[in-house]
Amino acid sequence: MRFRATIENVPIFYRLIQAVEKLQKKCIMKFTETEMHVICNDDANEGGIQVWSVVKADTMFTSYRIQSNANNTITLTLSAEALLAALRSSSSSASSSSVAAAILPSYDTDEVVMKLAKKNEQAVLSFEMYGMSRSGRKVRVAHDVRIDVMRPAEGDKLHEPRCPDPEVHVLLPPLLKLRTIVERLRPLSDVLALRANNSGILQLSINTDTVKLETQWVKCGNPSMGKQRGPLHDDADDISLNKPDPDKMFCVLVSIRSFLKFLNSHVVSATTILCLCHNHCAILYVYIGEIADAGGVLTYYIPTVIDGDE
Repeated sequence: MRFRATIENVPIFYRLIQAVEKLQKKCIMKFTETEMHVICNDDANEGGIQVWSVVKADTMFTSYRIQSNANNTITLTLSAEALLAALRSSSSSASSSSVAAAILPSYDTDEVVMKLAKKNEQAVLSFEMYGMSRSGRKVRVAHDVRIDVMRPAEGDKLHEPRCPDPEVHVLLPPLLKLRTIVERLRPLSDVLALRANNSGILQLSINTDTVKLETQWVKCGNPSMGKQRGPLHDDADDISLNKPDPDKMFCVLVSIRSFLKFLNSHVVSATTILCLCHNHCAILYVYIGEIADAGGVLTYYIPTVIDGDE
């Protein structure tokens, strides 16, 4: 079993792991010949939220080489926090925050190599950073992250949640703006109602014994989704007769804390599409880069919650 790749885009990799690290302590990473998958599917997650992300290998890596007896697929589990620390130490451009800048290494990284290795009989994902110090000296830094390699049979059992076909797809406003609103609603309710229709209307609301609040956006756009997690074309060009009433609102009630965890993905989001399976779940596609040439997508599944007030 062999794996080695040069990380070409450390900041994007860092922000991807930053988005999922808030979900659970350990995540699953799956490498194939053409893709990298990052999965958080623990049933114990807040509100049952899951994320299944897939990134094209040539978007993130160069000199990408993988070899295994399982159709050149390697699946492993590791600490998301430890992986984040390794990526943070590898590049001063991984994070732009002033706090991060204070703890980042005092060298400029020219190359970051990620590879499978074994140290003291323990499997690790090893990060080797090559660069130049501020004083002009060559620097090599190694950072190992402990991993557990999954058996191929265990990896084959990994499947995304099965959901009915969504009744509506709607483009979301910028996630950072959404987060500001939802954070203000959080002290008032544990449940958030997501509503949308096929006329580009999106509503976020809470409803308790003491307060009712609703925020609405219009002209959000309703892309038609294909099988490969990509929009085919805009709703205005779709003349299908099987569409529901464009003014009918579809709703999913979700844990407000789950939705806030999803909103952490604003660090990688260029475009996000919300899909509602009425009274069943919300599916959210967070694209890395613009949709037309997206290098990957994070897919969040948030199941509905039962709330007697709605």
